[in-house]
Amino acid sequence: MTALIVPDVRLCASWAETVRDFGTETMHGSGDWHFPGGWRDLRESGCQAVVDWLRQAAEPVEPLPGGLVPSDYYWITDGDPESLVGFLALRHRLNDWLLEQGGHIGYSVRPSRRREGHASRALALAVRRAGELGLDRVLVTCDDDNEASRRTIEVNGGVYEDTRGRKLRFWIDTSPHSGPGPGQVV
Repeated sequence: MTALIVPDVRLCASWAETVRDFGTETMHGSGDWHFPGGWRDLRESGCQAVVDWLRQAAEPVEPLPGGLVPSDYYWITDGDPESLVGFLALRHRLNDWLLEQGGHIGYSVRPSRRREGHASRALALAVRRAGELGLDRVLVTCDDDNEASRRTIEVNGGVYEDTRGRKLRFWIDTSPHSGPGPGQVV
């Protein structure tokens, strides 16, 4: 079953395998491009540094650099024992760039685990969490040629607003989502 968990070094081996599985693909929702130096060190010490950085992003003690906004980062997991299947970021508010391109929620599922429903279930969990944070609706975007992501957003109640550049923009109302939240499974 799909779950969202707070990043945890106990899943270091699965995290490193997931990062390798993405190869040169963008890992949307992972936070890797904001992490100083990127995710190059796939050893346990590197994983620990990533986990520490991702966890502090939700409630930073100092202003975040480069226009970043407070965000909850989750690892999308599946199975028993748990294994990492992807990444998800839930941004607490939008800046100008996020309003135009990035949205409140970004996510990606590793190539070897796609077409199993994890993205749809993870997005549903994130929408529920957004409601718990007090957001009435969330913006979710995808590239105009990403049919799978468009369907995932629509299945979760996404209502198309417009296209800006190559980004399709959808709004999802958080109020009808009363299912499980992060840490719970679907």
